[in-house]
Amino acid sequence: MGQLTLASQGGFEQYGKKTRREKFLEEMDRILPWAELESLIEPYYPKAGNGRPPVGLSIMLRIYFLQHWFNLSDPAAEEALYDSPALRRFAGVDLGRAAAPAIKSYVAVVRDQTALDPSNQVNEPALRGMLTQVLKMVTGKADPASAWRVLVRTSDIVGLVHTDHLNRTHPELVELVKATLREAGVPEKNIWMVQGSPDKVKECNALISLPALKAHWLTGIGTVFKNYITFTGSPSSYHDANNAKLGEIWNMPHVKGKTKLVLVDALRSLCDKGPQPDPRYMWQYKGLIAGTDPVAVETVCLKVIMQKRQALRGEPWPLSPPPMVVEMADKRYGLGTSNLEEIQINRVGWMENVLV
Repeated sequence: MGQLTLASQGGFEQYGKKTRREKFLEEMDRILPWAELESLIEPYYPKAGNGRPPVGLSIMLRIYFLQHWFNLSDPAAEEALYDSPALRRFAGVDLGRAAAPAIKSYVAVVRDQTALDPSNQVNEPALRGMLTQVLKMVTGKADPASAWRVLVRTSDIVGLVHTDHLNRTHPELVELVKATLREAGVPEKNIWMVQGSPDKVKECNALISLPALKAHWLTGIGTVFKNYITFTGSPSSYHDANNAKLGEIWNMPHVKGKTKLVLVDALRSLCDKGPQPDPRYMWQYKGLIAGTDPVAVETVCLKVIMQKRQALRGEPWPLSPPPMVVEMADKRYGLGTSNLEEIQINRVGWMENVLV
């Protein structure tokens, strides 16, 4: 790594003590094969000349390790680099030369006008194409099998968490995810349906969240974070204003760190009412929305719902109860970013009424 400016150094205090974190980072800097790792990644890393210049590979690789070691979301990692000289030294971030990298969460939105017919039947070949595209956008891999191997190991117990009430996850999507996981080498016996079963979740190494896009009469929005509400043993304690606490479920020991992908079924979506789906507020969005940052995905889903509600009424139409879960999952629980300006949204396919 290059020589650092004075801005990258610590203060000039007379007394100091090397912390355990600094010792750990120095050891990792010494023993990890950085040159070999960079040579493996470099052929696939974004190149200058295609939009905003990418952050250097060496810096981003080290930031990735920091996020993994210290459980930092994208915005939390950026703030930590400003707060901690030790983290900056490890990553090679020199505030005397440039700002810390602005790390954006990534959300893929894929739509296909042929995904549903007028009677809401799923076009399965179109759905497979959509899943292939969304997995490629999230992982960079051209086929689903290779993409899943980026997200999960073939030895993992993979729990699929679908939505089983109100606006249900389409079974065609669930079966397609199962089939492509098998193509990736995950045995059938290791693919579990775990909705409503905290005990099964405890045994899983990986979770794939498969919620449907919907508003909810008890939590405002009922998509990403509410999808894990049955893992608590007390779902009603997260209703109404307490929807703000839904993010804590994702930090419970049997859930924390296990979700490898949030894949939202937005084929036919619901923007209001309950406890039964009201056809007046359902529409064919014909999409999949996906990412690895659950807050960013929920933020994009909320934007789609709010834009649809405004289109129906011709004016802003707030949700009740207010979906405080989205901001709190970011600000209180540190699970990702809820600021749309910090989310990179990539849209592919049918653009009519994309709403975000």
